[in-house]
Amino acid sequence: MLKILHYILRTLASRVLKKYRPLVIGITGSVGKTSTKEAVFSALKRHFKVSRNLKNYNNEIGVPLTVLGCEPGGHSVFKWLDVIVKGLRLIFKKSDYPEILILEMGADKLGDIEYLVKFAPCDIGVVTAVGEAHLEFFGSVENIIKEKQKIITHLKASHLAVLSGDDQNVLTMKSATKAKVITFGFSEQVDVRATDVKVSQKAGQIGTAFKLHAQGSVLPVFLPNALGREQVRAALAAFAIAGSFKLNLLEIAENLRTYQAPPGRTNLIKGIKSTLLIDDTYNASPVSAKAALDLLAEIQINEGCKKIAVLGAMLELGGYTEAGHQEVGQKAALSGLDMLVTVGEKTKDIIKGALAAGLPEEKIFYFNNNHEAGLFVQEKLETGDLTLIKGSQGARMEQITKELMAEPLRAGELLVRQSDEWLKR
Repeated sequence: MLKILHYILRTLASRVLKKYRPLVIGITGSVGKTSTKEAVFSALKRHFKVSRNLKNYNNEIGVPLTVLGCEPGGHSVFKWLDVIVKGLRLIFKKSDYPEILILEMGADKLGDIEYLVKFAPCDIGVVTAVGEAHLEFFGSVENIIKEKQKIITHLKASHLAVLSGDDQNVLTMKSATKAKVITFGFSEQVDVRATDVKVSQKAGQIGTAFKLHAQGSVLPVFLPNALGREQVRAALAAFAIAGSFKLNLLEIAENLRTYQAPPGRTNLIKGIKSTLLIDDTYNASPVSAKAALDLLAEIQINEGCKKIAVLGAMLELGGYTEAGHQEVGQKAALSGLDMLVTVGEKTKDIIKGALAAGLPEEKIFYFNNNHEAGLFVQEKLETGDLTLIKGSQGARMEQITKELMAEPLRAGELLVRQSDEWLKR
């Protein structure tokens, strides 16, 4: 039955795209896809009629639903029939369809990107990073590279490939596409570059400031609703793409002031007892966990206040599970933590790595479940403390954020996985 649904959705989406011919921007990567999608949307939405994936609908069902402009039907046959009717209406009646589609494209296994670009070929392909995410299903990083690069190998010479210039795994893809290539990142050799990145406060808002180097110019930029280098990286991809539409850098910078990092991606949330939380609970891999710990280290807090990291398991790492968790523990030890709290059996390897790298045992605490960990951190928090909460989707670390946030009634607005479907699990 599911295969039949996939076929129907793919066919409808393909026909819609062939009829309206929007410019398609496809975005993939092991981390940073959703943030990049939202940054690109912010950069373009004032100038074009643009649509993008809702939430993280980035698979064989979510992408065609985005093309059709529909929500999933869940377990209701009637809702799915309504989706089909809406798709047929788009095909057989003229509609005010978007000029640009921004499609986040996820890949859990070999063949996923190829499947998506066959019915939704891209005009612009973006690769944010390649790491060990879903390694259990891919088998090797080489297989991940092979799959992710399919978002640019199908591009024509008149198209554009936008690649992270800081990731050697992504840079190797340059020779695999006929398209023009623009690179972005923090390295000196990239085309769209950020320097002097600093979490700072401006007009009462905490955000990230940096200097943009692009098109032969240098421009100061401030992202008021985004924290850290990973959000800057998303903004750099947006500058690269929006620049290809002939928008000037000042316009793009102004547009990006409306960019809000999606829930669960390094969002700063008010915590109990006048504390602050970095909610990074959407998902986790060793790459993203180490980046989050770098962000925690960078943010300045008042003297005498504590920095706390609450880390859950990183899943789907296959044979890299033990080493990946130990690497994160080593990074935690070097991040100036006052307290490391871990949750779940796999995180014992985080503790092992942290101890080996010199974090004192009295600063480390382990719990079997999120509720116990949340109660413990509640008790330890004091005014001015800063707490990072991070873990894979299956670790459900947003439950801890909810216990620690000052306004838990806003969880549905601020946190990931707050739908009835998730809350009942």
